[in-house]
Amino acid sequence: MRTIELLAPAKNLECGITAIDHGADAVYIGASRFGARQSAGNSVEDIGKLCEYAHRYGVTVHVTINTIIYNEEFEETLALVRELVDVGVDAFLLQDMGLMSKVREIVPDTIALHASTQCDTRTWEKAQWLSEQGFDRIVLARELSVEEISEIHKRLPNLELETFVHGALCVSYSGICYASQYCFGRSANRGACSQFCRLAFDLKDSDGKTIEHQRHLLSLKDMSQIDNLEALMRSGACAFKIEGRLKDINYVKNVVSAYSKRIDEIISKHPGEFRRASLGRVRYSFTPDLKKTFNRGYTNYFLKGRQADIFSPDTPKALGEFVGRVKEIRRDSFNVSSTANFANGDGLCFLSRDADSQSTRLEGFRVNRAVGNRLYPFKMPRGLKPGMGLYRNQDQAFDKELSGKTAERKIAIKMWFGVSPETSPNPSKGEECLTDNRGTIWAKAEVIGDKINHISHESESNDCSQDSSSTYNFHQRISNEHPVRLSPSLGGAGEGLQLAQKPQRDNIIRQLTKLGNTVYECSEVEIVDGADKYFIPSSLLAELRRMVVEELDKQILNMQRVTIHRKSVDKASDHKPHISMVNPAQYQQLPYLYNISNDAARKFYEQQGLTKAEPAFEIQYPTGATNGSDSSNKAFSIKGDKEAVSHLLMQCRHCIRYSLGYCVKRGGQKPTWREPLFLELPDKRRFRLEFDCKNCQMNVCNVT
Repeated sequence: MRTIELLAPAKNLECGITAIDHGADAVYIGASRFGARQSAGNSVEDIGKLCEYAHRYGVTVHVTINTIIYNEEFEETLALVRELVDVGVDAFLLQDMGLMSKVREIVPDTIALHASTQCDTRTWEKAQWLSEQGFDRIVLARELSVEEISEIHKRLPNLELETFVHGALCVSYSGICYASQYCFGRSANRGACSQFCRLAFDLKDSDGKTIEHQRHLLSLKDMSQIDNLEALMRSGACAFKIEGRLKDINYVKNVVSAYSKRIDEIISKHPGEFRRASLGRVRYSFTPDLKKTFNRGYTNYFLKGRQADIFSPDTPKALGEFVGRVKEIRRDSFNVSSTANFANGDGLCFLSRDADSQSTRLEGFRVNRAVGNRLYPFKMPRGLKPGMGLYRNQDQAFDKELSGKTAERKIAIKMWFGVSPETSPNPSKGEECLTDNRGTIWAKAEVIGDKINHISHESESNDCSQDSSSTYNFHQRISNEHPVRLSPSLGGAGEGLQLAQKPQRDNIIRQLTKLGNTVYECSEVEIVDGADKYFIPSSLLAELRRMVVEELDKQILNMQRVTIHRKSVDKASDHKPHISMVNPAQYQQLPYLYNISNDAARKFYEQQGLTKAEPAFEIQYPTGATNGSDSSNKAFSIKGDKEAVSHLLMQCRHCIRYSLGYCVKRGGQKPTWREPLFLELPDKRRFRLEFDCKNCQMNVCNVT
């Protein structure tokens, strides 16, 4: 049986708690610095609070320290890691190999190390190499197909594989992109991406002929694999990641809920094959709908092989859901051919084409008043015409529905209750005689199911035990192994246990199941050996309930973690052969792709047999460096004239030639232009396109 983890983004503490409440098995969050989303940092204190909340459900917290690190930042980063260990984080997400080599030495072996997607893992060889360096989980490149993921798992069945399933896409392989640094001095490797890929370009040939004018040719749609989750679960991946550490709380609610429910639907159909990685039952007060959440249109990307319709050339912004077409237009209103319901304040948009520039642009407006399908905007949009498609990118009714409490997560338990004296004679047959004036009442609780760890929805339940591939080890039963006991005076002075004048069963069950302020809900109370025939004060039952809950909390919070046995990499000779085979050819040709930004990283790669340990792109060309560092003073800075040097800025599986229908190899029409092709910005900066047809990929380079 395979354990499935739904991994949700946390912009902040509130979003993290919300993700847990709505069904996440794990959350990932950025610390104050050194995360791949510079503007999504959080204090150690808040991360500690998130860990405390998450661990009550067996949910794990992963912290992103997945930027490249400069020498002068190294000790600060290690100090941050130590602080995060102290507050209880479960995993670190890393890309800098120098940092990884130090972190693996200082963290306990109950804390996992995950290789960021920016480690650019496309092959099983690379995954194996990363595992040998000390990584416990590999976040795979987003560009992989189901077959490619399956091959990696087949080769490395004991290695945890994580894959993205939803959210924005970087056009460059694994987000390894230097265009932002080159053009704007903002390093994507340092969490400051300027979103170069969302810009509008002219596509020109070598003769200067314009093939496409002001189109967003590198801007991809958003990924959605909700309809392909079962295939991914069967591929061998164990963790499914939702992108969105800059997204708001409504995005988290809607997307996490949609994916959590879908995973449970699959598990309910195949209960003997899959199980969830955390505890709890989630009940929702709304129906998730991915069309109503920020998106640029959806694609399954390369999961099922190469497809043309993966990019959004007309706009990089969110269109939202299609809601109909414009019928007739009046001076202050228009009618829509639609079955959708509209509300005052809805945000609508449409695509229009500029007659002069022949470029497409997105126009948006607010609905001031909706009368059925007749809409009255605050201001009539100029470009609106009959027949145009209309999209809703803000749904007031749905936003209102999400504004309040939308989910409740509880851990289902069973309780047992009994009564006994501290000293008791052997009563004669048929006697009910207890002579001691003090007795013992006891109770115990157990998470429902044998070795259970699942999230179910509504009345669903799944028997989902955990294996050792997950951070938590749920092979133990989650229960009070020894009943919690109270020894109060149960009768009056000199009296034994008193038989009740009326049945006590209902009151016992009622008092023991008052769990509203806890993470638990009790579906069954088993009363042992007729203990309900005795009178037990409600106050004592309430105290017993409190003690049972506290004990169960301890059981969950102290669940045994899987011990990570990381491999030693002290002997460089053991790994020298791997450097030549774990990375694409471009790495050998362009060693800056190794992102060596500190002495520890340089030493690491030299030990691995890398003979040309060239510094990171940001160090060679530090213009406009951000994130609080002066890159011009790096220990091994190399000066160069970036206008005179050609560099690979992006390597993409997305191919403009193919997407425009001009790949002869795949049945497209023969091009009418003369290559090479260039992308040109309005300020006349140009970027050369190289088509690597052998490897079916496209390179974007600066022009020398």
